[in-house]
Amino acid sequence: MTRRKPQPPEPHAMHPQLAADSHPVAALALCDLQLMDDDNYPWLVLVPRVPGARELTDLDAGQRGLLMEDITRCEQLLLDVFQPYKLNVAALGNLVPQLHVHVIARFEHDPAWPAPVWGRVAARPYAPEALVARVRELQSALLT
Repeated sequence: MTRRKPQPPEPHAMHPQLAADSHPVAALALCDLQLMDDDNYPWLVLVPRVPGARELTDLDAGQRGLLMEDITRCEQLLLDVFQPYKLNVAALGNLVPQLHVHVIARFEHDPAWPAPVWGRVAARPYAPEALVARVRELQSALLT
């Protein structure tokens, strides 16, 4: 079996679907941190700034370590800010092939509990003022 190689380097660009579905929060060690535009859940998306990366195996060992640090930082962020019952972490990429990792705070009372969030209820986009407040809240917590 031949393993596909990552595409040649190109300027980092976020997949258009990720850009349309989320909002920028911060630049972490390896990843751009985005907030998913779904007010049903505190839902973060980490997008590694590695051109052509589709799978974890497309990252070198150092990049994989940085990705784990970024994931852990986002898990702690969600735990500190929202005190969820559980965290969900996933890298699916079936619809968006660019490597990205979802970190989602889950609660026993959320609209999809206990099932996965995908396909359960329609996304509820943030109201503009709620979006600004949520991004600021996350940015502030990242600085502490």
